[in-house]
Amino acid sequence: MHTQTFLLLAAATALATSTPAVHAQKFPVKPIRMIVGYAPGGGSDIMGRLMAQEISSALGQPVVVENRPGAAQNVAAEFVARQPADGYTLFLSSAAHGINISLYAKLSYDPVKDFAPIAVFATSPNLLLVHPSFPARSVKEFISVARKNPGRLNFSSSGVGSSQHLSGEMLKVMIGVDMTHVPYKGSAPSLAGLASGEVDFAFNNIPSAQPLMAPGRVRALGVTSAKRSPLLPNLPTMVEGGIPGFVTETWYGVLAPAGTPRDVITLLNDVAVKAVQRPEVRDRLAQMGADPIAESPEFFAKYLAAEIARWARVVRESKAKAE
Repeated sequence: MHTQTFLLLAAATALATSTPAVHAQKFPVKPIRMIVGYAPGGGSDIMGRLMAQEISSALGQPVVVENRPGAAQNVAAEFVARQPADGYTLFLSSAAHGINISLYAKLSYDPVKDFAPIAVFATSPNLLLVHPSFPARSVKEFISVARKNPGRLNFSSSGVGSSQHLSGEMLKVMIGVDMTHVPYKGSAPSLAGLASGEVDFAFNNIPSAQPLMAPGRVRALGVTSAKRSPLLPNLPTMVEGGIPGFVTETWYGVLAPAGTPRDVITLLNDVAVKAVQRPEVRDRLAQMGADPIAESPEFFAKYLAAEIARWARVVRESKAKAE
């Protein structure tokens, strides 16, 4: 009897300690959805499809990208927050996730409490771009022109709440000049507005801007990263151009609904980390002007908290609002 009891206890202990591993091995048993908060073709969509392919290849299940654009990715975020916490619905997020909590008076979800961070896997800077007729060829000259024309300059972005929008708001605060934000529905329309002369300047990402920079339809004055971009080594940073502390970057990460099992989070993080360590993926990111990040879910949680605090200050000081 004693022997039987011992064997039963041993079996129960073995089952309990092996449960997470068994769960991880079984996940996924069906296709996964990757929800993207912007229309196809933009930076978030490209990054979402890149990571979806990596997850699919690693785990042997299809990862279907589903675009749910609207309200600076709030539509997508709210949708994911309400999904079952089983790892089968993921959210490809960007910097807007850390901005919206300050920019919008009321959200229908909590960007921290309603999500489980998996991995932030890339960061990418924006460029300060002007129309070819703009009378400035450097950041310093831009500041001079802006200060001589308070309230007269306008700038485009890919939409309210984007890192491009808030980069413009941050510029207004740091050089002490009022300028008007003109939101467009994506990076491509924003750049088209700049190239046609509808606006004076814009912040936009490198991959979207380069096709217009080559023929001279727009001109880059500075890059918003802390260091110069390897893709544009001759282009100074905004700090080098005369605005100390002006560093803004968008980021791309994967989140799941809060309550997703820890072993599923760990498995997906492992896939994301290994993906950005592969030479092929690193090369692809480099071609898009992005830097890879290979860190833990805990790192992402701290990173998001820092982003929320940083952008809250910009929103507060610029008095930016979601139009």
